Amino acid sequence: MCPCGVTSSTHAIAQRTPMTLTDLRYLIALAHERHFGRAAEKCHVSQPTLSVAIKKVEDELGVQLFERSATEVKITSTGQRIVAQAEKVLMEAAQIPEIAAAGKDPLSGPLRLGVIYTIAPYLLPRLIPRVHKLAPRMPLIIHENYTTRLLEALKRGELDVIVLSLPFDEAGIVAQPVYDEPFRVLIPATHPWTALAHIDPEKLADDQLLLLGAGNCFRDQVLEVCPHCRNVSGLQRTLEGSSLETIRHMVATGLGVTVLPSTAADDLPTQNALVAVRPFSDPEPSRRVALAWRVTYPRSGAIDVLRTAILESDLPGVRPIGRVAPLEIA
Repeated sequence: MCPCGVTSSTHAIAQRTPMTLTDLRYLIALAHERHFGRAAEKCHVSQPTLSVAIKKVEDELGVQLFERSATEVKITSTGQRIVAQAEKVLMEAAQIPEIAAAGKDPLSGPLRLGVIYTIAPYLLPRLIPRVHKLAPRMPLIIHENYTTRLLEALKRGELDVIVLSLPFDEAGIVAQPVYDEPFRVLIPATHPWTALAHIDPEKLADDQLLLLGAGNCFRDQVLEVCPHCRNVSGLQRTLEGSSLETIRHMVATGLGVTVLPSTAADDLPTQNALVAVRPFSDPEPSRRVALAWRVTYPRSGAIDVLRTAILESDLPGVRPIGRVAPLEIA
């Protein structure tokens, strides 16, 4: 027994260096990368530094978090639970400076904004000047990605607010609709449909339809507009593009027709004489665009400025939604 009155083993535990937030970041990086070298690179440290930190945490907790082999790193079931808790801890810790900053000025300091691919190219050029005018000391750090990845980054605290299309379902996230955006049909300027004032959705199955690749929510929304395009014969008449911009160019070459949100379509005929735009017949299909943020996010003033800037962006064809109370996804 040592002089302080505790057993030597207990004293040794007391003398161990406690886990730090940096250790938790290392755990999370290794869990995501499943490779010590890539995880170390992501954390901007050497591989030995990261390896020692991981081993220290495992020794302190008395459990194995990762299975190591010469070719791969696997996370254990206990490790998965601990990493999930570590992500929560880091997210809560990140709130401390944000709360302090919000107490001083919610419109001072960067805002980390995520936007889905099918909204960003058409919203951001109009949005950024308006945000700068309303909040000149709040620069935007912008990240484009798919809905699922943006939501994961939002939950981890890597983003402050995201712009996406409803619906979605993520616990602890607040969603506030901002506008409804109707869909348009984009066709070659020489297409017979140019004689029509409106296009019936079922007609899409009669032509070669250009779609985004699988996994994109806008592709799924287009297929909901035209259920006939889901059958085998319909899908045989589709081609895929990597972005709405690529698809717009393919339509201009005469390859086929496509469906675009109004922000991507309504200004096109004045820019490109090779294409024409037609609205759908009533009831007009559309998507609802919303802002989403963590329920604990403290800079409500920044969210208000972002919403105001979006509504002042004069987006083609959209129908603004009056201010409604945010909906928390339980």
